[in-house]
Amino acid sequence: MPRPHLTTRLCPLNWPLNRPLYRPLPIERRAAGWRMAVGRRQSNARREPVFDTGPGRRPSAMRDEPSSANDDRRPARATRVRNKTRSGPRRRRGGRGGGSGRSALRRLFYWGAVLSLWAVIFVAGSIAWVAINLPPIQSLEVPKRPPSILIVGLDGKALVTRGEMAGTDVPIKDLPAFVPKAFIAIEDRRFYSHRGVDPVGLARAVWANVSNRAVSQGGSTITQQLAKNLFLTQQRTVSRKMQELVLALWLEQKFSKTEILELYLNRVYFGGGAYGIEAAAQRYFGKSARQLRLAEAAMLAGLVKSPSRLALSRNADRAERRAQHVLAAMTELGFVTDAMASAALAQPAHAVKLAGAGSVNYIADWIMDVLDDLVGRVEEDLVVETSIDPVLQAAAEKALVDELAQKGARFNVAQGAVVAMSPDGTVRALVGGRNYAESQFNRAVAAKRQPGSAFKPFVYLTALEHGLGPDTVREDKPIALKNWKPENYNREYFGPVTLTQALALSLNTVSVRLTLELGPTAVAKTAYRLGIASKLEPNPSLALGTSEVSLLELVSAYAPFANGGSAVAPSVVERVRTRGGKALYVRSPQELGRIVEGRHVGMMNAMMRETLQIGTAQRAQLPGWPAAGKTGTSQDFRDAWFVGYTGHLVTGVWLGNDDSSPTKKLTGGGLPVEIWSRIMRTAHQSVPVAGLPGLSGGPTLANILPSFDAPTPPAPVARTPQPSERNSGMDGWLLDRLFGRR
Repeated sequence: MPRPHLTTRLCPLNWPLNRPLYRPLPIERRAAGWRMAVGRRQSNARREPVFDTGPGRRPSAMRDEPSSANDDRRPARATRVRNKTRSGPRRRRGGRGGGSGRSALRRLFYWGAVLSLWAVIFVAGSIAWVAINLPPIQSLEVPKRPPSILIVGLDGKALVTRGEMAGTDVPIKDLPAFVPKAFIAIEDRRFYSHRGVDPVGLARAVWANVSNRAVSQGGSTITQQLAKNLFLTQQRTVSRKMQELVLALWLEQKFSKTEILELYLNRVYFGGGAYGIEAAAQRYFGKSARQLRLAEAAMLAGLVKSPSRLALSRNADRAERRAQHVLAAMTELGFVTDAMASAALAQPAHAVKLAGAGSVNYIADWIMDVLDDLVGRVEEDLVVETSIDPVLQAAAEKALVDELAQKGARFNVAQGAVVAMSPDGTVRALVGGRNYAESQFNRAVAAKRQPGSAFKPFVYLTALEHGLGPDTVREDKPIALKNWKPENYNREYFGPVTLTQALALSLNTVSVRLTLELGPTAVAKTAYRLGIASKLEPNPSLALGTSEVSLLELVSAYAPFANGGSAVAPSVVERVRTRGGKALYVRSPQELGRIVEGRHVGMMNAMMRETLQIGTAQRAQLPGWPAAGKTGTSQDFRDAWFVGYTGHLVTGVWLGNDDSSPTKKLTGGGLPVEIWSRIMRTAHQSVPVAGLPGLSGGPTLANILPSFDAPTPPAPVARTPQPSERNSGMDGWLLDRLFGRR
């Protein structure tokens, strides 16, 4: 019999009091149970025990066959198992759960290993495929330095050099010790520890990017960057990245670490057209790389990450912050002492203004953008001969800079652009902004602004081509179109006026009426035909120049008036040749055909000549030279234009602000006309006088409109405007004479 305390401990609460806890089985039944157990082991047929613990029932014993009808006769072994179950159910359940967790962990480890193995196989196979498709590694050679492009003017003298900026390879031993260390600190601090590819650095970059939720670090080593710069494109694709890895491993096998670092420093791009450390030092600091200070080395090392975004000439503040980051990395790695870093921070690097940082660089940028289209891929040093007149270029730059310096603050205008071209479309001068060193954005070519009334010649040419004439009369009076009420400048109206008078005085209401009469689409087609390439919205406001165009487009579109009606395509490159003299491109004479009839050209020239004589651009008159043109002022005085021409030159001037903020009532008849006059006087010195097409021999408007000298007085105006209300640049007596008023 079991001990009393065991009975109390093992007995469940619902166990019958008259039922013994243990009953010995006969020896026969125990022997039978042993035989059955032995048989099961031999047959390898495993059966899981079942524990029935439903409410009101006692746990069933572990058994291999259904229980007998007599529940009182249980095997002793089953009773022992039941007792163990009763005494430690929590422990048994816990054991079963722990086994399941270990099993899941084993499965996770197994599948993780399988997936990792397949990933390794996939990456290795991909790299092998990329390596097979690369040119034979043994045939690869370090390419030559990027070619240099020498741009010369009309006189054959050099204007600017693009490409290497005359930089040469500098041995790493000739550089100050901190120069290469600055690049290692910020670009590849484990440069001397890896063999071309750095898994540790890659993992660190991935972790930093995930932590910052942005691409803040890159995992490319210096060797990978060199492989990309030497052999590959800047395209960001998986295959290109794999090629980069293979080539980086090859470079590490072929060259020493010192040779790789030296190649990198002499080939990496620093922005501003500078390739290599020597060219960059000359470009930004006006000195050799051998003479760089620590602050300057840190600045150059910081540029490599994003040469355009961190350019010293564009974003000096961000470049300075990047240099501070480089100095901190050098200090952390022990490349420089705290005292050296502090001294460099106290005297930061500043870019110098080079002699070649003038307006010719706008032309150089434009040429570099179109050079590939002219000669294909540039693989050797070239000389680009241009149509730029250095004297006229200098005069245009000086006129723009001087006028803005003297009067820009008064009119709240900060920027401007100039384009001067021959009537055949060859560009003689181009100024894309006030200061190239401060802003490389080419406002003459790339900026698009509202031309205002400078667009009106296309409206009047359309009218002439539809049968109207310079003496055709239209009403100048208020007009309302739904919610739009165009008004004249100073809200002055003159009643019936001829088209010549309306154009000379830049009357808005007449231009709108003509556009409605002819159709905005017809006006847009005329502008497209003459050379406007920007999208024009065919609506009534097109008459007032509300669709944006570039200065180069507008000047090109005026050229047919100066050449007799032939189409032009603006060009600046005359010839491209190698340094050895082999011609790669020669500009052929343009034969684009006539786009405006001669008689209409003569009418337009006569009408626009009045703009300079009695209209809004009287200060643009050139002594001894027949000239014509049109002023323009956009909405809220945001842009001021003047495009004028002679038989020798077509020149356009734009003034405004980059953020399109309004000026202080600057009009096209003000500063733009003054700048234009200075440029044109220089351009026409010692040049034989040439008349305008259709007005050769110095004819007056009477040749086309005989009745103009004695016009029929128009209907009286409701009131006589005061002098303060008249158009800018219009003298009162000329206004009275033009309209026959007393």
